[in-house]
Formats: sequence, structure tokens, C-alpha cells
Amino acid sequence: MLETGQRNSACGADTFGLRHLQGVHWNLTEPGLYEHALANREARLTNGGAIAAETGVHTGRSPKDKFVVKDAATEGEVWWDNNGAITEAQFDVIYEDFLKHAEGKTLFAQDLYGGADRDYQIKARVYTEYAWHSLFIRTMLRRPERAELDSFVPEMTIIDLPSFKADPARHGVRSDTVIAVNFKRGIVLIGNSSYAGEMKKSVFTFLNYLLPAKGVLPMHGSANVGKDGDVAIFFGLSGTGKTTLSADPNRTLLGDDEHGWGKDGVFNFEGGCYAKTIHLSREAEPEIYDASNRFGTILENVVLDPVTHVPDFDDGRLTQNTRSCYPLDFIPNATRTGIAGQPKNIIMLVADAFGVMPPIARLSPDQAMYHFLSGYTAKVAGTEKGVKDPEATFSTCFGAPFLPRHPSVYGNMLRDLIAKHGVDCWLVNTGWTGGKFGVGRRMPIKVTRTLLTAALDGSLKDVPFRTDPYFGFSVPTSLPGVEPHILYPSKTWADKADFDATARKLVAMFQENFARFEQHVDPSVRDAQPQVRIAAE
Repeated sequence: MLETGQRNSACGADTFGLRHLQGVHWNLTEPGLYEHALANREARLTNGGAIAAETGVHTGRSPKDKFVVKDAATEGEVWWDNNGAITEAQFDVIYEDFLKHAEGKTLFAQDLYGGADRDYQIKARVYTEYAWHSLFIRTMLRRPERAELDSFVPEMTIIDLPSFKADPARHGVRSDTVIAVNFKRGIVLIGNSSYAGEMKKSVFTFLNYLLPAKGVLPMHGSANVGKDGDVAIFFGLSGTGKTTLSADPNRTLLGDDEHGWGKDGVFNFEGGCYAKTIHLSREAEPEIYDASNRFGTILENVVLDPVTHVPDFDDGRLTQNTRSCYPLDFIPNATRTGIAGQPKNIIMLVADAFGVMPPIARLSPDQAMYHFLSGYTAKVAGTEKGVKDPEATFSTCFGAPFLPRHPSVYGNMLRDLIAKHGVDCWLVNTGWTGGKFGVGRRMPIKVTRTLLTAALDGSLKDVPFRTDPYFGFSVPTSLPGVEPHILYPSKTWADKADFDATARKLVAMFQENFARFEQHVDPSVRDAQPQVRIAAE
């Protein structure tokens, strides 16, 4: 077997059970992985020096094809309402079939860390069939010093084989795509998906399972740090502005997607960024644009000009979920350590397409836990046959697909940490004002940034507040530089009766969604839910 690269010779592919391989390329860096990816026709070179790869039919994750082994340890720990289950015997069959399928192949292996804090990081070894997948995971996780590779022993292992097709009848899964997770053995098997994000989210899933027992809250959110060391955490689902608002030129970026919060503060799980690029422009997001056009970056499902190989970030013919994966240090104001102190502010971002939420609201600790468990945003409906009502989306803890434990575990940790460290919590609506989608307008970015800046520098706490009659949280009544009526959502609507009906409808949606959590939370959290207090403002 041909082996190249630096590795721990006492802990090779055979220790995982891999056999009869043609070769393994260990811990190759960017130039070597570029050479293999281009020679194997896995990717193309862009004019700026990035490589561009397509993922075929899987342009996003396949959450319904993810299964966790149910054994004595996980049976009472895993949130089975949210996670598919397979038996240990079924996993063993999948595992052996993966090993058999890998025979005769040349694989790429990376030894990496999940987590910037040495006390809580996990050592991950990732075997991939594609060179560009190896470059992706090397970019997204944290890279050890070269000297550490000689003694590296993994705590979890991922084997990623896009050419492997599962057999539902044989393997006990849903389709020919499979993501099989075994927490006890520290193994993730990914088959029949070329979407590279499955690998990074598998590491996140492991950390979500392991860290709560160590007193660390894993979070699906971005974070940045002010000049005085004040840390802000941003939670938010896709489309709420999480990446845009955390990439503040006046603050240092800690990370854009996954973090932990423990006794010493906040730390990034990753070493790279995975930014959406649909309609990316240098004018709107110069740092992300520049990072997406240089050597070492992977563009995923971004269409290239056939002659010039210039990326067309406005072309969504392959998917709207086009992505750019680049090292964190490609962002000029990003921290290199990935570690910061205790947070001062938590921002929960929602894009309310119903147009009834204020642009910002202050949350009590109980309200913060409620909205964290709710994980609300709203998607706009299709408009081919006219504008229809928006669709409410609730993804608990702003990351339901990655939660192996019950949401109340993470919610209780968040509330306790907020109380312990006196963190200010804010709900920020980046959605619509003046009416629902199709009638009103998108919340002006200038208004959002002005209010967010005031929240982060502490000045917003000094203005008068009112209690919102529908959602019960505190809303500022005025702030210099912000048009006063926009802080009173009903005043921005021409039809006040329609506003009242729409707000009541959204309140009912919150209540209906939260019913599944009521038995798992304290009465004070149940009392924090939205409830109409008066007919209208």
C-alpha cells in the first residue's frame, strides 16, 4: 500500500479496520490536495485561485438519512423524536460494508481538532474518497501543529465515501444515502452524498453529545468580540443575517457557525468559514468576496464562466445553497486563537416575514430560554401565483438537526449561564415591517445596525422601554437615529385590524409549537411565552 504524508505510524488505517487499500495520503496540505483534485477531475480551478466542485443531487444535508446507534448508553440520553435509530447490529453491517467498499481505493486522511479550547476539543480523523473533501474538512476544522501528527490518536473517526450506496433492506436505513453515527465507538459513516457539509456537522453532532456532560454549552451560532473584550453571540437560522451582522468591521470575528460556552468563556469549534454565496458581491460583503476568490478556498456548486472560470455568484441553477469554504484567517479581523471571554450580549436573530415583531426587544433569562427553544424564523411563500402568507419555521436551539440530546438540556444550560454571567439578551428582527412579506418592506439594514450597535455598547439599556402587548418582551420606545414609529410595529401597518389578526396568529403558532416542551421546563419559562395582553396598541 502506498502511503504519503506525515502520520502516526503506530496508528494507521489498519487500526480502524481499513484493509487492502491502494493507498492513503496523510495530512496533505493545500497544494498537494489541489493537485489530486484537479488530476482526478473532482474540481476546476477558478480565475482567482480557488477550486470549484459540484455535489450532484445532494446540494445540502440529508437529515432524514442520519441515524444514531441506540445502545445501552444512548437509549436514555438521545432525543429519539429528532434522531433516527439503528441497532448496533445494523451499524456493524454498514461498517463492514464500508470497509469492503473502500478496498482497492486510494483515500485521503486528515488528523484534526474540533474545538479551539484544548480542555474540550475532540481529536478527529477523517478519511475521504475525494481530495477536495479532504481539503474541505482540513479547512473547516482546526489543524494541529505538524509535530503533533506523529503521536495523533483519534477519538472519533469519519469515513466519507460518496460512491457507497446503502441498501435499506440490508442496513435498516431510509434510502441509498446514509449518515450512521456511533457515539460509543466514535465513528461516523457517510455514504452516497458529495455534500461536504455532512462531515463538519458530524463533528458538531459529536460535540453536541459530549460537551454538556463537561459543563460546556455547544451552540449553533456566530460570535465576535469588541475592542474592550466584550463578546457577543449570534443565534439565527438561515437567512436571518447571522453571518452578515457578526462580520462587523469594528469587532473581531471569533467564528461564523459553531461555538462552545464554558467556565472560561466562549471558544470556536472550527478553523474555517462556510459562507453562503448566492448573490455575493464585493460591494455588500467585501471580506467574504475576497476570501472566496483566492488560493485555498473551495467553492461548492458555484457556476463558473466556461471560458474565463470567473465565478458567477448570482447563478443559482445548481442550487440556492451555493457555498464558499475558506480558512478563518482569510478574514482580516478574525481572531487566530478562537478563544474569548464570557459573553456580554446574546443576539437571537429572526426574519419575521409576518411583519409583526419589533426590530429589537430585550429578553429576560426566561424569555431567552423560551425563544432559544423555539428557534423561530419565517420563510416567504412562493409568489408564482401571487403573494401568499409566510410560513413559520421553528428549529429548536436554532439547530435542531444537530441535537442528539433533548433541547431542554441545552436550554437549561443557556438560562443558567445567562444568569451566572449577567448576560443581556436581545431578539432582533431582520424581517419585514409595515406589513407581511409582499406588502411591507424588509427591515432597513441601517436600522438593524444602529439598534444592534446600541445594544452591544450598552447605550440601548438607558432608553425607555415598553412591554409588547403580544409577545411580552421589552421594546425600546425611541433611539436617536431610528425613526420612532418603526419601534411600534402596528404603527407601520396601514390596516391596524389586519396587524392585530396577524400578530395573534403568530402568537398562536408560538404556543402550539412550544407545547411539546412545556413538561420539560420550569413554570417561569412557560409563563414567558407570547400571549395577547390587550386587543391592540
